[in-house]
Amino acid sequence: MDQLSAMRVFVRVVETGNFTRAATTLNIPKTTVTNMVQALEAHLHTTLLNRTTRRVMVTTDGALYYERAIQILGEIAELDGSMSNSQTQPSGRVRVEMAGAFADLIIIPHLCEFHERYPQIKLDIGVGDRLVDYIAENVDCALRGGTPTDQSLIARKVGEIGMQAYAAPRYLEKFGEPAHPEEIRGDHFCVGYLQAPSGRIMPMNFKRGDEEIEIDPNYVISVNDARSYLDAAMAGIGIAQVPRFMAKEPVEKGRLVPILSDWTCESFPLYIVYPQTRHLSNKVRVVVDWLAKRVQTLKVEENRQAMREAS
Repeated sequence: MDQLSAMRVFVRVVETGNFTRAATTLNIPKTTVTNMVQALEAHLHTTLLNRTTRRVMVTTDGALYYERAIQILGEIAELDGSMSNSQTQPSGRVRVEMAGAFADLIIIPHLCEFHERYPQIKLDIGVGDRLVDYIAENVDCALRGGTPTDQSLIARKVGEIGMQAYAAPRYLEKFGEPAHPEEIRGDHFCVGYLQAPSGRIMPMNFKRGDEEIEIDPNYVISVNDARSYLDAAMAGIGIAQVPRFMAKEPVEKGRLVPILSDWTCESFPLYIVYPQTRHLSNKVRVVVDWLAKRVQTLKVEENRQAMREAS
C-alpha cells in the first residue's frame, strides 16, 4: 500500500463527504478510492469512516487521523515546493472563482501577461456570484467582493472597490437628478442588488463630512449579478451604485452619468479566499499574488477616473 496516496484519498473523502465526489475530484475510479481507504484502515487496525447508503461519517479515530494527515500533507507540499521553486516554474491546474465583472474587466484582459510569466500554469476560471463548495468542487481560491462570513475560509484582503452613484441619461430626463441622497427614498427608483449569501438587497451608503446616510433602495427590479446590475442601470430602470471600474466605459460613451458627486460612497472590500484545510501550494500562491497585484493596479486607475468625473 502507498500510505501517502491512501492518506490523500482519505482526506479528500472526508472533505467531500462521500466516495463518489472524492473519486471525481481526484479523477480516479470510485473502486480505487474505496480500496485505498480500506487498505489504510487495515494498516492502522481501526475504522476511520462509518459508511451508510446515504453518507460517510468520520469516526473518532478518523477525525484525529484527518487532523494529523492534513498537517503532514501540507508540510510535504511545502517541502516539495521549497526544493523545486528555485529550479522549476510552478505548474499545474489552478481553479479560481470570481464574479463576471472581475473576470471580464480586471483579470482576463491581462491573462497574456500572466501566461508569459507562468507558462506552465493552467487557469480554470469559474465565473459567477454563486455560492461555492470549495472542497467538493475542488476550487483552490476565489476573488470575492464584500467581507467574507464563512469561517471555514481564510480571507486575505487585497483592496477596495471605489463606488459611485450613476443613472442613465433617459432616467434623468424623466425623473431629474436628485440633489440630496434623501430624495432617493421617495422620489426616485433604483436598481436593487441581491446579495447571494443573505438574500437581502444591498443598501446604498452616502457620506459627506460628518453626515452619513444609508438608504434601502426603492427598487423596480433586483438582480444578483454585477453585469446585469450595470445593464439595468444603463437601460434607465433606476439609480445604481456601481463600481467605478465597471462604469468607466459607459460614462465615456454617455450611457451613464455620475450623480451626487459631492458625496462619497462606501468602498466595497475585495478578498481572496481559500479553504483552511487546503495547503496553499506554490502554484496557487503565485496566482493569489498576481490577482492581488491586479487589484492594486485597479485602485490607481479608479483614482484617475474619480478625478475625471469630478472635473
